[in-house]
Amino acid sequence: MELPDMLPPALPARKVQHTYTDQTTRTLYATDEEVPFPQGRLIVSRTDLSGLITHANDAFVEMSGYLREELIGAPHHILRHPDMPKLAFKGLWDTVAAGQKWHGYVKNLRKDGAYYWVYATAVPNIRHGVIVGFTSVRRKPSRTRINELLPVYQQWLAEEAAS
Repeated sequence: MELPDMLPPALPARKVQHTYTDQTTRTLYATDEEVPFPQGRLIVSRTDLSGLITHANDAFVEMSGYLREELIGAPHHILRHPDMPKLAFKGLWDTVAAGQKWHGYVKNLRKDGAYYWVYATAVPNIRHGVIVGFTSVRRKPSRTRINELLPVYQQWLAEEAAS
């Protein structure tokens, strides 16, 4: 599914031409505006095997800034912030495709160009012994852990840019 380019936000933003792992490209706008994770809420989504969103709970819709109708059927990478290295997502997909649970910290891009951090748990949905999709539950992240991961993610991005 080809995603439309983002519209420039009202706040100053950096413009990024982003190429996803499926080789689709999209113009993104990322601001320095962080939206805090909603206290006491969980963000839940489900995808099919190819990563297309099949379910989005209310907290996911609210935090993403997209309408539910825009999310359902869209690739989950619609939320991929350009500050997130591909290596982080490779680990996620390799783990869940092997039928295992994955945990990690992710910086997500909202429709308006702002961002929010999550601590995500992703699990395969297994029916009759076969993986049929994936569920992700996101919680409020640890700011300490985010600060520890920022240099790691920056290093991975630098290595990606150099290769």
